[in-house]
Amino acid sequence: MIILVHGTAAACFLTILTGWVAYATAVLVFALGVAAARDRALLGAARSPRAIEFRPSGEAYCLLANGDSLPIAAPGGIVTSCWTALRLRSPWRRSLILVEGMLSREAFRLLRIWAIWGRLPGVASRQLAGLP
Repeated sequence: MIILVHGTAAACFLTILTGWVAYATAVLVFALGVAAARDRALLGAARSPRAIEFRPSGEAYCLLANGDSLPIAAPGGIVTSCWTALRLRSPWRRSLILVEGMLSREAFRLLRIWAIWGRLPGVASRQLAGLP
């Protein structure tokens, strides 16, 4: 869709402008569309999300393609039965949107629980310590 929209914009520039300016503008606009599709839609950028990692401390991190990780702020995202939006703690104010078809049913349920409560279900801390 991104490439289609940029291709249409390039065709509009060819229609409106004349000469070498029209061709140069059309090529640049179309190239921008290809770059945007690769960066955003196809997740080809180095800072594209690849996985979510839950640490034993209860914190979650978004692992990026370049090997970096960004902490995920929870609770505080938007949680519905079909999709979940998580806020990443980064200077770019990024968000991570996950749709239910991206994960198995159980994994998506656990992600929604974590996004609401900030922790995964498990054994109570007093039970782990062996306290009555």
